[in-house]
Amino acid sequence: MIWDALLLQLGYNATLVAIGATLLGVSAGITGTFLFLRKRALVSDAISHATLPGVGLAFLAMVAFGGDGRNLAGLMVGSALSAMAGLWCLNWLTRNTRLAEDAAIGAVLSVFFGFGIVILTVIQTLGVGRQAGLEGFLLGSTAGMLWSDALVIAGGGMATLLLILLLRRPMTLVAFDPEYAAARGIRVSRVDMMMMGLVMAVTVVGLKIVGLILIVALLIIPAVTARFWTERSDLVVLLAGLAGGVSAYLGAAMSASAPNLPTGPIIVLMSFTLFALSLLLAPNRGVLAAVLRHLRFQRQVHLRQGLLAMAQDQVIYEPLTLRLLRRSGLIRADGVATEIGRARAAKALRDEHRWALVRSDQTHEAAAALYDGLREIETVLTPDQIKDIDRRIGGPREVPA
Repeated sequence: MIWDALLLQLGYNATLVAIGATLLGVSAGITGTFLFLRKRALVSDAISHATLPGVGLAFLAMVAFGGDGRNLAGLMVGSALSAMAGLWCLNWLTRNTRLAEDAAIGAVLSVFFGFGIVILTVIQTLGVGRQAGLEGFLLGSTAGMLWSDALVIAGGGMATLLLILLLRRPMTLVAFDPEYAAARGIRVSRVDMMMMGLVMAVTVVGLKIVGLILIVALLIIPAVTARFWTERSDLVVLLAGLAGGVSAYLGAAMSASAPNLPTGPIIVLMSFTLFALSLLLAPNRGVLAAVLRHLRFQRQVHLRQGLLAMAQDQVIYEPLTLRLLRRSGLIRADGVATEIGRARAAKALRDEHRWALVRSDQTHEAAAALYDGLREIETVLTPDQIKDIDRRIGGPREVPA
């Protein structure tokens, strides 16, 4: 059945939910990238929790006007207004008080979320409208979702994605260097508000699928995942959108194939799976790459120390050093140096004396700063400079006392 879900063979509603979730994941991944680069990831947490009172108040307002209170578009409008109020409170606290941003986020998050829980509790006791299932907005739920609901989510995800594409250039500039952006005439505060507005839009659109608690994960985890793979900002944005879209699509498909599986948590788990794979397998920043670099560095150190010991007729006791020297053809099985080994050892010792002179000479201060015990001196100095150093040392076989 999972293959039917992945191939969009489970009916119109399931297909539309999967498409809407994918668009939401792409939008959340891209939006979260700018938030992550701006180092304001916690702001998304405050915005998401601030939507809860709006859901409850919108439900009560629709019931008061004769509706059933479960119209998704109306609930999204209420959550958006509530999120705007939370964002305004956050900005006011950071600008007009001595509270740091993290303290203001904690205050707004807790107060709005607590207020929202109180409203939902009151709604459950009123017995009006169709209040059952409102708690699904906390963790997300697609069970019983109408075709019109799925259409609203898909349209909202597409609209948010289009806004992100239009605003990506100023947001990228502000995320990396707000001072330079201000010097270019860009109003940083306005761009920040647009960025927060997009986060709010993603949060509101994702309430039904992921929920206000878990939407933060969909905003941040894809951006962190993408950061493992590249240093370029444009590629980070693209990869974050791809990671968010794939996570949302797989999560929605798995949830559709097994109705008892909650959609939001499954999407977050899929996102975490991509994060874990990136953490392990990314070519430059991954754990495996770091382990391989460490092993390669360790081998280089052992070879270098072994060559210096050979050049000074010292006995080598370290088994790993002996094994590496044999594997490189520098010593024979009986421990006697080969011709290549003797030449490499003499070169290694000669380079040590060259580096010693470079590090003691202020005219080579820039080159000396690159010394790490393993770097070939030919990659730092020109042949003429090396000849001058050899002349000062006194010849290939003469070493100053």
